[in-house]
Formats: sequence, structure tokens, C-alpha cells
Amino acid sequence: MTVGGLGKNEFLSLLFREHHGWLAAWLRKKTGCPHHAADLAQEAFARILSLADPASLQQPRAFMVTTATRLIIDEERRRRLERAYLDALALMRDAQQECADSPEQILLAVEALNAIAAMLEGLPEKPRRAFLLNRLDGLSHAEIAAELKVSTSMVKQYLAAATLHCYRALYPGVASSRAA
Repeated sequence: MTVGGLGKNEFLSLLFREHHGWLAAWLRKKTGCPHHAADLAQEAFARILSLADPASLQQPRAFMVTTATRLIIDEERRRRLERAYLDALALMRDAQQECADSPEQILLAVEALNAIAAMLEGLPEKPRRAFLLNRLDGLSHAEIAAELKVSTSMVKQYLAAATLHCYRALYPGVASSRAA
């Protein structure tokens, strides 16, 4: 692949040189931490590297901002899940209920929640919310429809799309070989 006479690696190198400083500065303003901003900028560029055709980016800065914003949102979502789990454990202990969760069990639960969040990454908002409301909160299709302000048939479509998305995330080789 060549872009205006540049090979893919040269193009990516040029993209990095021209935009990395700007992206890191933008992220420093958002996060307030230069180290965290550097990590997020690196992750954003890693996502660009994973694109089939990075040279097709018409507006690289817009893509980087969108990608970095999604990374921040995903990170905050994982933090909220972890906090919610730890808060629930604290409440259980405060209520003097027996709670035998070891640090290893807590770590496994947090890792499982992170794996779920990663698996749902890239799924549009409403299908993701419908899936979580159904699987984690146990809501019925009608309750989810009321929550999302959509029809129950739309909820069924969202759940089917989310299930397929999860299947493809878990079994990428199987999903792609069946499509062929």
C-alpha cells in the first residue's frame, strides 16, 4: 500500500509525528495527568495501526479524538463497575452478612467485568444497554423497551445483535469461517 508515494509504515510514521503531540496535549487537558494522557495517546495510535487501511482516514484528528474519547469512556465505565462491585461488598460487610470473598475472588470478578466491557466494546449504545439491562439487571423485553423508549421488537433485535456481537468477539475464527 502506498499513499502519495509513501509506504504504509512511512505514512503511519508521518501521521504520528504530525499528530501525536497535539493528541497528547488534548488528552492532558481532558485527564489532567500527562502520564495517563500519554498512555491514552499510545492506545489511540495502536487502534490506528490495527485499521485495515489507515491511509483512508480523511480526518485523522477527528478519528483520534473520537477514539480517545471512547477510550476515556470505556475506562470510566470499567472504573464504575469496579467501584460498584467494591461498594456492594462493603455494604454486605457493613450489614454483617457473611462475605467470604478473598482478594483473589474480587480480582477475578473485576477481571470478568472488564472482559464483559471489552467484549461489548464497539457495540452501539442501545444494543449494549439492552443487553446489560437484560443479562445483568434481569429486565424483561417490555421493561427494557420502556427504559430505552423503543418497541419490544426493537429490543429483540438489539439483543440478537448484541448476542451475535459477543459470539463474534468470543469466537472470531468461527464467526468469520461461517460467513464464508
